[in-house]
Amino acid sequence: MNGFSRRTFLKGAGATGLALGAPGFAGLAHAQEPLKIGVVYVSPVAEIGWTKQHSLGVDAIKAELGDKVDMTVIDNIFNPQDAERVFRELAASGNKLVFGTSFSHGTPLQKVAPRFPDVAFEHCSGIVHLNNLGTFEAKYYEGTYVAGAAAGHMTKSGKIGFIGGFPIPDIVGPANALLLGAQSVNPDVTCNTIFLNSWFDPGKEKEAANTLVSQGCDVICSMTDTATGVQVAGEKGAWSIGYASDMSPFGNGKHLTAFVLDWSSEYVGAAKAVSAGTWKAEERWKGLAGGFVKMAPYNEAIPTEVQAELKQLEADIGSGAVHPYAGELQDQDGNVKAAAGSVLSDPDIRSMNWFVKGMIGQLG
Repeated sequence: MNGFSRRTFLKGAGATGLALGAPGFAGLAHAQEPLKIGVVYVSPVAEIGWTKQHSLGVDAIKAELGDKVDMTVIDNIFNPQDAERVFRELAASGNKLVFGTSFSHGTPLQKVAPRFPDVAFEHCSGIVHLNNLGTFEAKYYEGTYVAGAAAGHMTKSGKIGFIGGFPIPDIVGPANALLLGAQSVNPDVTCNTIFLNSWFDPGKEKEAANTLVSQGCDVICSMTDTATGVQVAGEKGAWSIGYASDMSPFGNGKHLTAFVLDWSSEYVGAAKAVSAGTWKAEERWKGLAGGFVKMAPYNEAIPTEVQAELKQLEADIGSGAVHPYAGELQDQDGNVKAAAGSVLSDPDIRSMNWFVKGMIGQLG
């Protein structure tokens, strides 16, 4: 695998021309040279977290295809202007499959993809599809609902806390599901919520976690790219819930579980499809059943019978027997958003911009 830093790569990522004369997707099936793949991370690879899980997807490609692929990985690309130059350069330099790994990569990918119609682009957290731009995303809310049920069993104060990066649907929805999962055990549970307006700010996250504990929250879930919330909760004697990776090593014995993201099947599947000339732009949105979301081991402090209930809940959500957004659902103001006996539609889930009843905090 070729590893490049953001600074080194951007030196050569100025104006580039169109990729002319390259084989189309069908032609790749007969290519003798290794398939060139480019992957762009939004942050550096750490021990745990969002980018770490994407790096495991890259590792899965290497393990599966070996010398049949030639990979270029660029890290710490968050600024949209930088991202556009990087994607353009990767496509122009012969990469036939290019991955973007952040919502912030969306606009740059949408600008670059039409200029390189013979390159397959895959966007994690994307919402726009083009002929050669596919998207994949996890049903985070399925994992937070199960984790919330664990929190509902373990909270003594009846108050849990949630720290999110930004108040976007991908974060608001899982926050709501966390509380709904807890309320499935104890209807009186409430959830205090703080948004950092950053994906990576350990200082702000530490302050937010301390604030939530001071407000009486004895279970903290952080949906950011650090383990800071888990660490602070453990230090303060509160339970924690991890995100993206199993964060139990950082929880001081108080890590209840984590909703882990596993992108390996997507990475390997896309690489194989491009190699075979069968790739097409698709939208993939998978949860517990599809393997994109997995629950980390449950803390041994959770009673055995409760752990069994949580594992059954995982299975029931995966099979569709239980839906985290089953009605009746009310928003903070008491307006009915899903009637009794109904569930929120997929479009409503993916555009969620409201808090359920019992959430304490503001989106604006």
